[in-house]
Amino acid sequence: MSAQKLPMLPPDVELETKTVLKQLAKANRALAELKGFADTIPNKHILINAVMINEAKDSSALENIVTTHDDLYKALSEASGASPAAKEVVSYRTALWHGYELVKAQDILTTNMIVEIQVIIEKNRAGIRKLPGTVLRNERTGETVYTPPAGEAEIRELLSNLEKYINEDYDDLDPLIKLAVIHYQFESIHPFYDGNGRTGRIINVLYLVLKELLDSPILYLSSYIIRNKSAYYRLLQEVRTQENWEEWLVYILTGIEETAEETLRLVKRINTEVEAMSTEIKERLPKIYSKELLDLLFYEFYTKIVYLEKGLAVTRKTAVNYLSSLEKEGFLTSEKIGKERIYQNKRLYDLVKYDH
Repeated sequence: MSAQKLPMLPPDVELETKTVLKQLAKANRALAELKGFADTIPNKHILINAVMINEAKDSSALENIVTTHDDLYKALSEASGASPAAKEVVSYRTALWHGYELVKAQDILTTNMIVEIQVIIEKNRAGIRKLPGTVLRNERTGETVYTPPAGEAEIRELLSNLEKYINEDYDDLDPLIKLAVIHYQFESIHPFYDGNGRTGRIINVLYLVLKELLDSPILYLSSYIIRNKSAYYRLLQEVRTQENWEEWLVYILTGIEETAEETLRLVKRINTEVEAMSTEIKERLPKIYSKELLDLLFYEFYTKIVYLEKGLAVTRKTAVNYLSSLEKEGFLTSEKIGKERIYQNKRLYDLVKYDH
């Protein structure tokens, strides 16, 4: 199957059909509710880290990079013995953070930024595809389903067009419809040798932040795509072959609605847990309680002595005493990994792990 010419954006079809607009209203409502609640939470990092780690796990799982939360915990705490898959998932999270910080700082999303994100995911600098021969195959049958554009010049031209479409709102199309178009186009350009799926899924959330539909990068479609994987690949292909935009747009908008509702439930549970633990530490360990301490306990699944030393500006001895007291009272559990003792916030860990 030779490469079909991929049309430039915007698509030359009516996208805002009645069916699409109906689903769009539901997606926007769910997203606004998530944004509204997340905006009331004082420490955004707590949410971002918790939601992001599940996304990193799910997005990687779509590429058959499968790991467990236990292994991730090891990789995150930089302990030895973490699997290569867990380390890849942590790289994905680093790429997400980097992309988010770039978009927040520069208020734009460019091809160069996308290349930077892919470099962090893949840990190589192969960059935009230059060599021909890339085809997308059906995993089951091995047959070629789609041949993406070949040659760096054509790929860069398509990316430049995509960049313009992302950053310039020259039509009054709703951003969520545009998100679905952008995702389709990026995956069809398939600009890299590897990491296109994961990079494309990061672009989704960065676009939501860019358009101020979210302040924090906390909405990800990977778990929805995993649940509806065959429809995802079928519809991508039907846009290419039949211009079946309507069904593709409804699929993505449904994903946004469902995921926003799921994320809101998780975020509320995390918030409740932070408040509950705050009250309990105040009652049982009033001498060591501080808001800063609580933030450190929820920043990751785990904490280390050195984090408390730095974060609270205390001596190592004081940090050790704090952590021992918290462990004795059942707020943390610890284990020695390598030379270090790692203290796990089991409640947060279980919330995030069993949310899946």
